[in-house]
Amino acid sequence: MKSFRNSGKYGGLIILTIWSFIVIFPLWIMVINSFKDRLSIYQNPFGFPEKWNFINYTSVLGDRNFLVYFKNSIVAVVLSLVLLLIAGGMASYALANLCCKISHIIYFFFIAGMMLPIKIASIRILELIRYLGLINTVWSLIPVYTAMGIPIAVFILTAFIRQIPHELTEAGIIDGANRFRIFTRIIVPLLRPALAATAIYNLVPFWNDLWFPLINITDDRSKTLLLGVTRLFGQYQTDWSRVLAVLTLSAILVILLYLMMSKQFIKGLTAGAVKG
Repeated sequence: MKSFRNSGKYGGLIILTIWSFIVIFPLWIMVINSFKDRLSIYQNPFGFPEKWNFINYTSVLGDRNFLVYFKNSIVAVVLSLVLLLIAGGMASYALANLCCKISHIIYFFFIAGMMLPIKIASIRILELIRYLGLINTVWSLIPVYTAMGIPIAVFILTAFIRQIPHELTEAGIIDGANRFRIFTRIIVPLLRPALAATAIYNLVPFWNDLWFPLINITDDRSKTLLLGVTRLFGQYQTDWSRVLAVLTLSAILVILLYLMMSKQFIKGLTAGAVKG
């Protein structure tokens, strides 16, 4: 029995090692090639650069357009996450406290959104964005991203809120607090791990999204970072050095945020998966 457990332990370590290599290898190629010139990338794509070339980063950071793209991406993602956490938290609080068949129907309606990709409604979404007068602006991405993240937010947060003892809510009611005050003063502080998990889970698809910026935005001043990278792709040649430099800078923010919030992320996902 002990040998079986040890073999299972080592088997898990081997699988995790292989998986880590699969994940890290593309990042390694992206980072080291961002310090090479175009010819060196083709000559030696997997090794260290013979001469570290920082011109790619200085040219990208010195390009005013890319700074605008970076700002647009941050605005769209941050505001979308804020609205997502507010709307998802309040909806989850309501669904977790309503004990009726309608609440279960609404909950499963939200969960169904996890199985249906939002891209299948791209034409209708474009019509709605145009009707709202948000076309060709970075603001057109915020309602789309918020709606895209609501299902997973409700799934995680509802399961987490259901684990909070009802005695805390009852104590707030006895003290004369209304539902909104109970939510903001009691529930939200306890929701921090789940909110962090929801934010990081949605941060990656929001930040890396190219589909909706490509559909909604043609104005160069409102483009996001990944949409702006397409400027570097030419018909006959592509400046891969600058492309990889931009992608490396783009990945740094997501990686740093995940490393800073990894404990909260794992704790929130675990709590949301235990019960629900």
